[in-house]
Amino acid sequence: MMSNTKNLYIKTYGCQMNVYDSERMVDAMAADGYTTVDSPEAADMILLNTCHIREKAAEKIYSELGRYRPLKEANPDLKIGVAGCVAQAEGEEIMIRQPMVDLVVGPQAYHRLPAMAKKAGNGVKVLDTEFPEEDKFDFLPRGTKARRAPVAFLTVQEGCDKFCAFCVVPYTRGAEVSRPAERLLVEARDLVERGVVEISLLGQNVNAYLADDWTLARLIRELAKIDGLDRIRYMTSHPNDMGEDLIEVHGDVEKLMPYLHLPVQSGSDKVLKAMNRKHTAEDYLKVLERIRAVRPDIMLSGDFIVGFPGEDEADFRATMDLCKEVRYGQAYSFKYSPRPGTPAANRSHVDEGVKTERLHRLQALLTSHQVELQDSMVGRTLPVLVEKRGREAGQVIGKSPYLHATHFLGDASDIGKIVNVKVIATERNSLSAQKV
Repeated sequence: MMSNTKNLYIKTYGCQMNVYDSERMVDAMAADGYTTVDSPEAADMILLNTCHIREKAAEKIYSELGRYRPLKEANPDLKIGVAGCVAQAEGEEIMIRQPMVDLVVGPQAYHRLPAMAKKAGNGVKVLDTEFPEEDKFDFLPRGTKARRAPVAFLTVQEGCDKFCAFCVVPYTRGAEVSRPAERLLVEARDLVERGVVEISLLGQNVNAYLADDWTLARLIRELAKIDGLDRIRYMTSHPNDMGEDLIEVHGDVEKLMPYLHLPVQSGSDKVLKAMNRKHTAEDYLKVLERIRAVRPDIMLSGDFIVGFPGEDEADFRATMDLCKEVRYGQAYSFKYSPRPGTPAANRSHVDEGVKTERLHRLQALLTSHQVELQDSMVGRTLPVLVEKRGREAGQVIGKSPYLHATHFLGDASDIGKIVNVKVIATERNSLSAQKV
């Protein structure tokens, strides 16, 4: 008797929200008889969950699709889909350039994926990049009660109303929408019941969360009451939405980890205005000052764009000066690259060689600060949430409160537990420790 089970291979690009979205798509397709597999060769359906943030994102997806052509030729029944932000941005262009693609679905229509897959199975090309009136989360299945890894993502907010001049998110994810708090609390409790110890709250602009009279601060305080949920994080935030109630939470809620990703993008007020950030460098520094007043040990992370249109050497030096003042424990920096359809795309661009040289200078500074902060951890005792086995025999790996990957000698029984360790050495992007 033939099985009705079908195999799904899903490849995820980009941010943590895409990871969460992929998990929800797996749940949706599981309800329709699909089981996930680890290789495209074993799949009845291949799904690429794409990101539009990085340079040449679309071209990378087309290149990946090209690698699947032999699989499609060998198995004409194989279905190939493109989801996510590139799907939203490119739409019909994907199907024109890659006719072997069977379905294209934007990030707000994942709940329709099983129906789309059925149509594709009948030989119908399917495109859905509309922003539906209904909330996809109302229709997505909750998934199984299987045990989960100790760390999980939970999307609480989607979309962005900021319209930064360099960013495609308002066009690919839509306007800001916050999920009802009660549903989030139910989902969080369910995750904890299945072994989750740490939850990271996700949103394109997560600190803009507002559902009825619930703010992000109130949501965090309520989540902290859940027994068994020992750690809470959130990302990504906008400086303009860092209200006093949220700042106070960093000082009041022990379960909220001392790590904050708060992008500024530039230290130059001229560039910030051109980016439509609606804050100055001084505004940003004052927010950090207030946060550090309530949580002195907080580690800060940030994003920087180098070579934005109109940036001169003085503007770049202002960015370097801001970094010297803040001293980020971790930061992500990129050369500006235009995104079609964004306001900055058609402006005069900084010379590519100049952008490269500035990026190298900035990254050298950021790396030196990161190394200094990691070195300061040596000799400290830190609680580490163990997530998995390490590469070496007897080794386990987890995260410190400051999000440092930390490895030490342990055993499988440590996984899912918070273990106190003493840091004995640092490596490029991790800490080496031993149990205490």
